Amino acid sequence: MKGYEIKSNPLALEENIVCGEKYRITVLTSRLIRLEYQEDGQFVDEASQVVLNRNFKKCDFKLHEKEDNLQIITNHLRLEYDKKEFSPNGLSIQVLGNISVYFSLWHYGEKGANLHGTARTLDAVDGACELEDGILSRNGFAVMDDSRTLLLTEDGWVRPRRQTGIDIYFWGYGRDYKAALKDFYHLCGQTPMLPRYALGNWWSRFYRYTEQSYKELIQRFEKEEIPFSVAVIDMDWHLVDIDEKYGSGWTGFTWNRELFSDPKEFMDWLHNRGLKVTLNVHPADGIRGYEEMYPQMAQAMGVNAEAEEPVLMDVTNRDFLKAYFEYAHHPNEEDGVDFWWVDWQQGSYCKVEGLDPLWMLNHYYFLDNGRDGKRPMTFSRYAGPGSHRYPIGFSGDTIISWDSLAFQPYFTATASNIGYGWWSHDIGGHMNGVKDDEMAARWLQFGVFSPIMRLHSSNSEFNGKEPWRYEKSICDVMKKYLKLRHKMIPYLYSMNYRSYKQGMPLVEPMYYEYPENQEAYEVPNQYYFGSECIVAPITEKKENETGFAHIDVWLPEGKYIDIFTHTIYQGNRMVSCYRSIEDIPAFLKEGAIVPCMESAENVDKNPDRLQLYVFPGKSNEFTLYEDDNISIEYEQGKCAITKLYLLETEQTEFVISAVSGNMEFVPKMRTYQIMLLGCQRQEFTVYVENMEINDLVSVSEEKGMFMIELPYLETQKEIRIVFKEKLKLMPNDIAGKCFTILNQAQISFEQKERLYKIIKKDTSLAEKIVSILNEKCNMYLQGSLCELLAAQ
Repeated sequence: MKGYEIKSNPLALEENIVCGEKYRITVLTSRLIRLEYQEDGQFVDEASQVVLNRNFKKCDFKLHEKEDNLQIITNHLRLEYDKKEFSPNGLSIQVLGNISVYFSLWHYGEKGANLHGTARTLDAVDGACELEDGILSRNGFAVMDDSRTLLLTEDGWVRPRRQTGIDIYFWGYGRDYKAALKDFYHLCGQTPMLPRYALGNWWSRFYRYTEQSYKELIQRFEKEEIPFSVAVIDMDWHLVDIDEKYGSGWTGFTWNRELFSDPKEFMDWLHNRGLKVTLNVHPADGIRGYEEMYPQMAQAMGVNAEAEEPVLMDVTNRDFLKAYFEYAHHPNEEDGVDFWWVDWQQGSYCKVEGLDPLWMLNHYYFLDNGRDGKRPMTFSRYAGPGSHRYPIGFSGDTIISWDSLAFQPYFTATASNIGYGWWSHDIGGHMNGVKDDEMAARWLQFGVFSPIMRLHSSNSEFNGKEPWRYEKSICDVMKKYLKLRHKMIPYLYSMNYRSYKQGMPLVEPMYYEYPENQEAYEVPNQYYFGSECIVAPITEKKENETGFAHIDVWLPEGKYIDIFTHTIYQGNRMVSCYRSIEDIPAFLKEGAIVPCMESAENVDKNPDRLQLYVFPGKSNEFTLYEDDNISIEYEQGKCAITKLYLLETEQTEFVISAVSGNMEFVPKMRTYQIMLLGCQRQEFTVYVENMEINDLVSVSEEKGMFMIELPYLETQKEIRIVFKEKLKLMPNDIAGKCFTILNQAQISFEQKERLYKIIKKDTSLAEKIVSILNEKCNMYLQGSLCELLAAQ
């Protein structure tokens, strides 16, 4: 459709192609090969629903060809082919290198051991569900089948393939997972940047709000100082109780003015409070006679309006889609709808064989949302490989249970194996289950450390996720984490850019960084949260006597600090972590730099007050990325970059570079708090463009860190903090932390005294641990004490 074309470069270099009468083999990279077989010898050169760009650089390879076979050898693969119809006996590829003794040889038709990808939806899932394949495997290879997808035409439409042969992609990247993912994004298109507001907290509930009750809710959030950036209005925004002659009320596009008398004023009110607006649509039943836009739709589609013939939902019809957006959506967007929540649940079939209507909706909703030059976004279910181009993903209506919570961290991280990095879950679960305050808090903690933080629930009067519905200690925890999510926006937005530019999703399995470590595969619910942080959400119920929940965490080599407890850990080992309801295990590795906002407000604004959390120990560099937050000009490189450096030599130096790029995106003056975690206080000198300003600097200390606060300084000037010596880490306050645990323990005072005496005794670590384990007391209590003793 005109105006809906997407950029693609589907033609491969001729130099990379080996072609026969019925086969074509394209060596896209030394580890990525396209394999086609067509009886008529007519091969596909257009872009497909999945594959956009085959314009990889020239790839050197050796071709040994005889009359009845050929061999292609790259630096990483050896392909053998008998020039006949593809078969397990006639086509094989060996992944070179010491990856696996037996299992790195692929024969056509084999699936192999896969690290999995994601699933279309978690609707009605209670616990785990089966996942589709991704492009990664410990055995070094995976296959992506593109044989049945539709093709994209130059005018922005789709058409079925004329060919019925084979079109597959062989990924032979060994365990270089990040390289595979980078080439996946080149082949299938980049993940676009999200608008900044999408990274804040979303309020969502399937509930029959009125404009007044919704406003009162938002005002209550403001009074409670609970920040949100997106207001989701579920299906009751539109007419639901309709005449049965029209069918179901699930589909609807006309505001219920008994609930929302003035939709534009209502959405303006939300916008004025810093909230973006999305509306839920179940589009399956099309436009029916009672809808406000029905006359225009009926005329556009040539149906009998007097007889109220329905305008059927038909994603295969260009005229329907054009009119659908023009009459059912654009007026609402002019009144204030920022993006749409597409809630398609009606299967994967339509009039065109092989065309998934969900894919069509995702594709055209996304393109239409960006028609005026703003940064497009949609919110819908996953529709197969290539769906990463249409963020954000709605994972569906999960059952409220500990099993569902326990599956979601793994589900989220594993989706990166098919490039799908922006899942949004119903945080807290959607339906059924029981009210469990502890589970709600743990789910929210995971949500804050997930790609999109969206609270949601069913329409039960008792199933709201407002923090004040829970007992006070839980409410306080929820508020703390919701504020933290907004404070993390500078870090999250920089990771948003990294995802687009470098092809590295926000949430990644541990084996991306440590593919050769067995432990990295044994912690499925642990993941990297951006470049600086490792998170292991608590997904099990606490032990009642101690109040602790437990999870085993693998810390790679190096030193780490828990961002909540400020306990320092020595890595290269598994750690049994015990946490009260206030905390989850979240670690920064030595050298980490995490920029945050000082305040949880003004998500849309690039802040003039930043907090920079730093855990010294190793040199590191972090790129703070900022732009206008809403346009697509980032694609042309229009942005502001602030480089943050931690330099560890004979002395420690922290550098905030002068901003480079487009200065209009950042404040002219900015103040910084440098939060040095786990460090002993050290003398330092602050320079601005080589001018000392120590008399303008203030220093304060809190337990586990000291802070350097700089005054408002020009962002166009470099700032250097030079420490007199190399910063030293503080020893953990083992006695103090253990005292806190014992003080709360529900055990005899005599046993508390014995345990505390063991901890303070001047004996070896092994002796202390043995003595604690010999005490007849709660295992969680023993474990939490031993965790602290062995941490550093």
